This record gives sequence, C-alpha cells and structure tokens, in this order.
Amino acid sequence: MEFTDDGIVLSARAHGETAAVADIFTPHHGKWAGLVYGGQGRTMRPILQPGNAVRATWKGRLNESLGHFTLELTGARAGELMQDRLSLAGLTAACAVADATLPEREAHSRVYHTMRILLDHLGDIEIWPALMARWELGLLAELGFGLTLDRCAASGARDNLIYVSPKSACAVSAEAGEPYKDRMLPLPAFLRDSSAEATMEDAVNGLETTGYFIETRILHLASQQLPEARRRAAELLRQRA
Repeated sequence: MEFTDDGIVLSARAHGETAAVADIFTPHHGKWAGLVYGGQGRTMRPILQPGNAVRATWKGRLNESLGHFTLELTGARAGELMQDRLSLAGLTAACAVADATLPEREAHSRVYHTMRILLDHLGDIEIWPALMARWELGLLAELGFGLTLDRCAASGARDNLIYVSPKSACAVSAEAGEPYKDRMLPLPAFLRDSSAEATMEDAVNGLETTGYFIETRILHLASQQLPEARRRAAELLRQRA
C-alpha cells in the first residue's frame, strides 16, 4: 500500500540507532505513524520538529504494517517560531493535544484544516490563544464530545450564558449558575459567537474550559491527563493575561 498526502508533524521518537517513528496528521488519512530512516540524523531531525508542514509519502507491505515515510519539508514552523517563547509553547501544545486525542488512521479533515489555520497564526499573540480554544472546542465536537452552548441547561434561557456545567457540558446562565458558580467553568462569549472578540483573559478562560473537557471526556478513557505542553502553554498565557 502507498499514499501521498500533506501533513503536520505531531511527534517523533527514536527507533533503533538512527531511525525515528513519526506521527503525521494528514487531512485524508488522519494521524498516521511510520518509520523515518535517518530520523535521528542532521538532515531529518529538523524536519521532524512538531508543527512542521510536510509532504508525506507512506509505503507499507500491508495496510496494517508500520511502513515508512518519505518526507519533504514544506513549512518550517518550528524554526520560524523558535525565538518566541509563547508562540513555540502554543505550537507544542496544539501538536501534543492532537497527538494525544486523535485516533489512529481515521480522517478528520475539519480538525486538520482548522489546526493549520491555528498554526499559521501563531505569530500573532492577539489572535492565536482564542483560535486555540475554538480549535479545541471543534476537536471535542468532531470526536463526539461537543458542548451545548446555545441555551441554559437549567432554565432553557438563551441570554446571559456565562458558565458551563462540568457535569453536563452545557451552558448555564448567570442567574441559574449563581449558587454553584464556584464549581462552574467559564464560558466567554467568543466560544458561543464566532463574531465576538476575545481578550487574552477570555482566551485563557476558554482554554480552561476546553482543556477540562479534553481531559475528562477523551483522555481519561486511556487513563491520560492533559499533556504537560498544553498545561504549560495555558500557564504562560495566564501569566501574560
């Protein structure tokens, strides 16, 4: 079997003395692992940095086999963001979340294309934190764990929705949530309304909510926690806010 597709490098780990096993997220084949010959060498190691865009050709004797990748670098995002601590943290966080949550060999083209938009805007600190929260919200929906944010779970009201229930994953109005506000998650307006602007504080609040559900709805199924890279990025953004 053989295919060629665009891709985003999510991770790479050493295999043997010189090779590496890379996880590449592609629009038409999903997250796909493959051996990269010379993956630990000077030529391939820079290509295998998380977030880099590649043109990937995978070949394997059988569909179920590990197979191997031939990779052509098409966008060196990791190198471009190396001097910006926050942007590099965002890049690493997004790749870690995708690597931890996406199922193997299952296409999720919408997640792929919105992730590309996120990664392409990591140079703009005024934009990407909110984009990341929106991307994670879409990731939850794509994987079957979408949040209901258009009406209050308690009253059915559609106005003044400022909380999300950690139990039901539904919006809660300010009035209905007041007695339980210490246990509620924040619901910034930009997560409900794509036209709403988001401050840094809004973005941090959005990431708190999406991160909670990624961990408790998806990762807990494999007894995993939110990736450390994702936690670190959120903390850096919180400090900036």
